Amino acid sequence: MESVDVRVLRSARDWHADGQRVMLVTVVKTWGSSPRPVGSMMALREDGRCIGSVSGGCIEDDLVQRYTQAYGGEGIPRSTPSLVRYGVTADEAHQFGLPCGGTLELLLEFQPDVEALDALVQQLESGHLVQRSVNCATGAVTLTPTTAPEALHFDGAMLSSTLGPQYRMLLIGAGVMAEYLATMALFNDFAVTVCDPRVEHTGSWSVLGVALVSDMPDDAVLAMKPDSRTCVVALSHDPKLDDLALLEALHSPAFYVGAIGSRRNTNERKKRFIEYFDETPESLQRLHAPIGIYIGSKTPAEIAVSIMAQVLAIKNGVALPDTLSVESAKTRQETSAS
Repeated sequence: MESVDVRVLRSARDWHADGQRVMLVTVVKTWGSSPRPVGSMMALREDGRCIGSVSGGCIEDDLVQRYTQAYGGEGIPRSTPSLVRYGVTADEAHQFGLPCGGTLELLLEFQPDVEALDALVQQLESGHLVQRSVNCATGAVTLTPTTAPEALHFDGAMLSSTLGPQYRMLLIGAGVMAEYLATMALFNDFAVTVCDPRVEHTGSWSVLGVALVSDMPDDAVLAMKPDSRTCVVALSHDPKLDDLALLEALHSPAFYVGAIGSRRNTNERKKRFIEYFDETPESLQRLHAPIGIYIGSKTPAEIAVSIMAQVLAIKNGVALPDTLSVESAKTRQETSAS
């Protein structure tokens, strides 16, 4: 599976190159509740075919009816970009399926430059991070290589957004829980790699779309070269494997490093890292363990849900309260029971 952005932009490029009129739509502002975040994109072809999403479906339908010939419309114009806003009134919000108080503004790029699209797609397919800037008055596009993702910026005259490779997840251990977590990560548009040198575990792996490697875990982390869009999750329950990966990942730019294990095992691991591997309490603050948020989970599937929720919260910059940590919740339960 690959990034939704890449699929949208590649489709826009290919349709344009085939002689189709194309419109590229980007969410540039939201107010209140909105079904899709800023930066979400869709590509619309003149015959009504589209890919990507800017809402729950109703706004896409309206764009199809307005700008394509699928319902007798005039088709996609050859024009400079324009802005359109949905959800200004309560009636309009209801009509387009927006949450109460939700409003979003879209930038419509009619017939975006195919050469710029092709250059952007090639850079994204090569794993590069690119800032795409659009002059809203002329439609001119500038592509600038960058090393760090930045928040979308839109001031009414210029749109700047960072596009890049998918978020990545490296799982250590190919057990049942890894299968559940990998499945959820794929649905959330992560590129997933599973590392397990134990052939008896990888031989029964059943989740499609996942890269399987048999390297030692520390080598797998080094080979992946974790960046700010990478998370590393140790699930093997074997300290010889999990520890190797964690020791490398903790000193990488990975946005999330987590490990399965009880509170006792976690404390033992931290002591081991401090005593034998020169880690410090400060360096171990990056380690999410016991992993996940507390939802009273017992089964592998439920634990995977709690892990995915924590990963997504950290990815989205949400500061989770301490009350949601597994350690705090279980300590409170023991205190109240005594």
